[in-house]
Amino acid sequence: MSVLGTAIRRSRRTLIGAALAVTLVAGTGGWAAGTAQTAVTGPAPGAAAWHADRSLGVRPPDPATARPADLARFFGSLTGAQRHALAVRHPLTVGNLDGAPVALRYEANSRAITAERDRQLARATDPAGTLEDHREARKAADRCAALLAPGRHILAFDPRGRGQVAEVYGDLTTAQHLAVVVPGSDIDLGSFDRARDPYGTPAGMARSLRAQLAADAPGTRTAVIAWAGYTTPVGLGPDAATGRLAEAGAPRLARLLSGLTAVGAPAPAVLCHSYGSVVCGLAIPQVGRGGLADLIVFGSPGMRRDSVAELHTTARVWAARDASDWIGDVPNVELLGLGHGADPTDPAFGARRVSAEQAEGHTGYLAPGTDSLRNFAAIVLGHYSDVH
Repeated sequence: MSVLGTAIRRSRRTLIGAALAVTLVAGTGGWAAGTAQTAVTGPAPGAAAWHADRSLGVRPPDPATARPADLARFFGSLTGAQRHALAVRHPLTVGNLDGAPVALRYEANSRAITAERDRQLARATDPAGTLEDHREARKAADRCAALLAPGRHILAFDPRGRGQVAEVYGDLTTAQHLAVVVPGSDIDLGSFDRARDPYGTPAGMARSLRAQLAADAPGTRTAVIAWAGYTTPVGLGPDAATGRLAEAGAPRLARLLSGLTAVGAPAPAVLCHSYGSVVCGLAIPQVGRGGLADLIVFGSPGMRRDSVAELHTTARVWAARDASDWIGDVPNVELLGLGHGADPTDPAFGARRVSAEQAEGHTGYLAPGTDSLRNFAAIVLGHYSDVH
């Protein structure tokens, strides 16, 4: 067959796949089922005041451009009192600086969350507000109060938009093995640790994984980061079918991973669920070789990469999908920005296939008792011979 004939056949297949993708979305309620989101990017509020602060006699690094390694060196040059003073004056900035000392970020975020809680409580009784304004403000205050509960370690907090947050389970400063959970659609400050469908949330996935790690390797120091640090799609709208929000979120994930390296954390296993795998596909090439040990994608619609080679990583790449996951019905195409490309579980992609026979649905991969959870834990621990 001629080269032209082959190209025509491929084009037809791509067009058919794109048509199927549109049909699938229409069958689940159409584009109206999702709402377009404005991606939150850049440093948290207060960055300008931080950058203008001369109280230490030096110009602080620019939160928008400084590398995490540079930030780690900056904080390393300060006394404990100086670091504390910066956290008091600039809690939102310090709490979100990848490369800053972990304990300092916890302190800063506690202050930032307390201030946001108090702001929302004031809004809840503001006579100028509507009843709906008061209701939303009370909900936001309650979410902040929950994050302030004893024993919680908040690594990042940004109240802008729908809200972003990252939480650490375990001791990040002493961990021998580390994992980062990157969630998919419909996740924000309000749904980060919701009770409904808990294993579809970053907090629920992280807690379950940490419990499995403790059961499989008692005495081994582990930590898991639940990272909701990007603006996720809402529903099955255009945002879920395109890479726009993933493109905005990828640099934030890459910066988190570089920040972990800068503070001496072990190279993590990064677990990417659903649309989160699109974010990971775009972020991992920005991290550089050695920035992570393993990459696990599950329930993935595609990574906007044709193969493992295009990730430009030395990490082992793993992929899982259970038979009951509806994501398997989504055509793996990318045309005119629609769709996310190759299926990571396809042998041609080059990832190592992980069993998920006991998982149920799109959000059951880290449910207790599943083979997928046991496999993911074995990967995090480096027990590769135990992975099925």
